[in-house]
Amino acid sequence: MASLRAVPLNTVFSKSGTLPYLACAFAASGSCNRRQTYSTKGKDEIADTLHRSIVPTMHYQKSLPRLPVPKLEDTIRRYLAAQRPLLDDEQYSKTEQLAQSLLSGAAKELHEELVSQDKKNKHTSYISGPWFDMYLSARESVVLNFNPFMSFNPDPKPEYNEQLLRATNMVVSAVRFMKTLRSGLLEPEVFHLNPAKSDTDGFKRLIRYVPASLSWYGAYMVNAYPLDMSQYYRLFNSSRIPKQGRDELFTEQRARHLLVMRKGHLYVFDVLDQDGNLVKPAKIQAHLKFILSDPTPAPAFPLGLLTSEDRNVWAGLRQKLLDAGNQEALRKVDSALFCLCLDDETMKDHIHTSHNMLHGDGQNRWFDKSFSIILARDGTAAINFEHSWGDGVAVLRFQNEVFKDTTEWPAVNPNSHPAADADSSSTVQRLDFRLDAALRDGVNMAKEHFQTAVSKLTIAAMEFQKGGKETLKKKKVSPDAVAQLAFQMGFLRQYGQTVASYESCSTAAFKHGRTETIRPASIHTKRCSHAFVREPGKHSVDELRKMVEECSKYHGQLTREAAMGQGFDRHLFAMRYLANSKGQALPAFYQDPAYAAINHNILSTSTLTSPAVNLGGFAPVVPDGFGVGYGVHDHWIGCNVSSYPSCNVHEFLQCVHKSLEDIFTVLEGKPISS
Repeated sequence: MASLRAVPLNTVFSKSGTLPYLACAFAASGSCNRRQTYSTKGKDEIADTLHRSIVPTMHYQKSLPRLPVPKLEDTIRRYLAAQRPLLDDEQYSKTEQLAQSLLSGAAKELHEELVSQDKKNKHTSYISGPWFDMYLSARESVVLNFNPFMSFNPDPKPEYNEQLLRATNMVVSAVRFMKTLRSGLLEPEVFHLNPAKSDTDGFKRLIRYVPASLSWYGAYMVNAYPLDMSQYYRLFNSSRIPKQGRDELFTEQRARHLLVMRKGHLYVFDVLDQDGNLVKPAKIQAHLKFILSDPTPAPAFPLGLLTSEDRNVWAGLRQKLLDAGNQEALRKVDSALFCLCLDDETMKDHIHTSHNMLHGDGQNRWFDKSFSIILARDGTAAINFEHSWGDGVAVLRFQNEVFKDTTEWPAVNPNSHPAADADSSSTVQRLDFRLDAALRDGVNMAKEHFQTAVSKLTIAAMEFQKGGKETLKKKKVSPDAVAQLAFQMGFLRQYGQTVASYESCSTAAFKHGRTETIRPASIHTKRCSHAFVREPGKHSVDELRKMVEECSKYHGQLTREAAMGQGFDRHLFAMRYLANSKGQALPAFYQDPAYAAINHNILSTSTLTSPAVNLGGFAPVVPDGFGVGYGVHDHWIGCNVSSYPSCNVHEFLQCVHKSLEDIFTVLEGKPISS
């Protein structure tokens, strides 16, 4: 995110574009049709893996193309194009001069040194290290500022949405995913442009014998595009550990236990046996039933709240926890495969779900785990994930696989019985923590800070039912471009401005790629928005339609460039990071108020559509902005939007809905009403 405070669901979804772009689109949509292969076991047993890929999981990793450092001239050109709709003539003239100054002197030397460093570090990308550092050095709470959520669709069989049943199935499927990944049997992430040639057993048997250093090129020869999977390493047994000044990522792959939270208590039990095999689902079900039946009152000082604190404050309190003798308990929390949060609430509607899965009450969460699966009493499920270790590509692949596995091959069913010999009372451990007065005060203060923060957040949703992806494609315009144009129109209608806007885009087509920014606000969207909102009577329907088509064409260009690592945000960020790391004074360009303004993303947007995902969301990245989660479906468009008190999210969605109505009306060849 251009503000560098948060990057929401860093995923990119299907739009027309170049091949590397399409590869990124595939990674986020998770739309591949993987064949499932299971070993045959006894009647009461279940295979430890989801499938057995012919091609080893990381086969393509070594030969992935490297993320390019853009040419400085191209970055300046793209930056100025993004600034043009945000500035008046006088402001733009000054910004143009400062941008052009990057082509000489210390600024040019920074770029050249960045390129030189990149050539010396061919094992990674130029953005990977700085991007990790940006996240881990941020001192704000991860809640609202970083962690997003993605909720699961309900199981299509209603009887499987019971909390204990669904929790058991999700734990089993999650562990199976982990074992498939670590055994090298998880199918690599590959976009198949011509699946009849590349997504076949014959090709896979051939490509597995191509040396890893050449495998990407072998896939490329048949129009298949492997994607980076380096982030998958941090999915399991990982936590973000608070430290003064800069946090650390911790991973302990040898741990065999699951962390479960209920009513603010923390429990652990093994889901892998001593040989690394999956514990019988009936035993997992028995252990979860034991936890759900635990009558122990909620703790007076629920430690999960500490993970919602300012990172330096939390680091200090964590050290106090360690000093008080809680080392072993914290080690079990940090090293657990993942966190399962069992909530006692029943979800009332989408808004309630969004608030609960994004932040909840703070007491039944450990926000530092790489990800948590949250299960409400009615079986509503979601993933909340910590963002520093990776992006939405890995999480969405995991979510898609777990949803498919739990719904098509559930480990337990409504007639299943928890294992009678599970001995949960001795197997399940409720973690106890020693708390002194300072720690108790710290929990109380964290609770106060948490409640103050989340009380300011408003979430609202909108469904536009008059058309979606199919209609827009028939009209030969990009569905994503139309959605982004509607946000620009909506904000102009509400506030009379064109403002800094952000759309996240994955660069997973490259080794250790992270994200790049699509800048949806352009001279084209500004001209089109003004025509629709302020002077529709001055333009014919055909003129308005052509403006929409021009917006679509330009947005497609921006998307292709971003997915190919040819945006400007990450390049400028890396140069600034390099200057800071060397203790150099920043070039005057970075002191320009226009640079600060374009990095103050009032419209922060991210999109996802998946058979597994019901909705997703995140908080705004600036106090006076909107956090816009959206999806363009076949026949409708949905938005899940958040804001703080300075912005009216309900009015914004009304304006977006009106904008979509006008765009679809014009595309149908009809005049719009004022």
